[in-house]
Amino acid sequence: MMRKTSIVLLSAATGAALTLFVTQPRVLMGSSARAATADTYRQLNLFGDVFERVRNDYVEKPDDSKLVESAISGMLSGLDPHSSYMDAKSFRDMQVQTRGEFGGLGIEVTMEDGLIKVVSPIDETPASRAGILANDIITQLDDEQVQGLTLNQAVEKMRGPVNTKIKLKVLRKGVDNPLDITLVRDNIRVRSVRSRVEADDIAYIRITTFNEQTTEGLKKSIADLQNQLGDKLKGYIIDLRNNPGGLLEEAVTVSDAVLDHGEIVSTRGRNAEETQRRTAHPGDLTKGKPVIVLINGGSASASEIVAGALQDHKRATLVGTRSFGKGSVQTIIPLGSGNGALRLTTARYYTPSGRSIQAKGIVPDIEVLQDVPDELKSRTDTKGEASLRGHLKNDGDEKTGSQSYVPPDAKDDKALKMADDLLHGIKSSATTAAVPAASDTPAAGDNKPAKAQN
Repeated sequence: MMRKTSIVLLSAATGAALTLFVTQPRVLMGSSARAATADTYRQLNLFGDVFERVRNDYVEKPDDSKLVESAISGMLSGLDPHSSYMDAKSFRDMQVQTRGEFGGLGIEVTMEDGLIKVVSPIDETPASRAGILANDIITQLDDEQVQGLTLNQAVEKMRGPVNTKIKLKVLRKGVDNPLDITLVRDNIRVRSVRSRVEADDIAYIRITTFNEQTTEGLKKSIADLQNQLGDKLKGYIIDLRNNPGGLLEEAVTVSDAVLDHGEIVSTRGRNAEETQRRTAHPGDLTKGKPVIVLINGGSASASEIVAGALQDHKRATLVGTRSFGKGSVQTIIPLGSGNGALRLTTARYYTPSGRSIQAKGIVPDIEVLQDVPDELKSRTDTKGEASLRGHLKNDGDEKTGSQSYVPPDAKDDKALKMADDLLHGIKSSATTAAVPAASDTPAAGDNKPAKAQN
């Protein structure tokens, strides 16, 4: 029996992540075939007529494959904002993001004045072993000038098969002459989870995306922070702000790490028999400690699954601003070698209480608005799912727009300060157990510019 391999995608960002599963194909036969009306066939004939007219009469000879790809793209984009066609390259790029690992150098970089600036080398990678330093400027890649390339183009050149070489020309402050550094690419894992001790007794965990490395990273962070803090540990802050989503499976396992029982999420397709429910297994890695989840207008999809599950089970207090409101699931369907893939919306997801957050978002238990610098006020609100043309509709009032600004310095972060106060018992909420008050001075935060990894 033939089978088709499909991929479940759960993200507000294009090409964020995916996971493989196998489904039985729907064969057009019986009632399905009979449902195709004569009008539908007339429309398909119309498409064929237009295609031939363009091929024969357009002012310049068009590329037939581009015409077909454009037609497919138009068909899918007309469905909703998240259905689309991916060509072969886009599909490969998405698979790299999905795995969360690739052949590369291990450098976090940003673009500055048309050149590539190193934000930081990743520990135990070719970059760190070769002595690449933060603030190094990369001017050439294999003797090709970086100036004129986009950040993504430069990153793509630095990535490549494991055990292959690349030569960098590097400018370093305090060094008169450029440095020529040759590196050998190795397998690099993207860090989707970062953690630190906050206010001397709180475990702060930031999840930036949901890829195949996320649950493993979360478990490691929890264990490390428990070892560091021991009996001093007051509780956990899980920061999902501006996390666009990713793998459905990772959203489930991240939720499962904190929940001891109960439903995490259900997905419901066009047919009732396609409904699937995911539940938690016994074992809370946080050992029942209070949990605060930070969300904002940039928290979408997989992030909303985690936030919704923990909120519905009263396992965490949600602090921040209303989330993005992407409550649909995309299936990635490969079209064969060299043909790319379809990204098709196939289901809506629901939180354990049965609510759909599609075009509504998740409302935090405690709303905290940040103080936004005047020069950024026009750019710090995310419009949300409900503002996207062609979005799936939801019953009741839809909500658009929510603040997504996160101060670069932790001392200015009002949502983080609120989380500190809740965990120290200075303030209380219905879902967070109060604990004795202690110092609430926040630690210095991560101040990281927009960057890419390679």
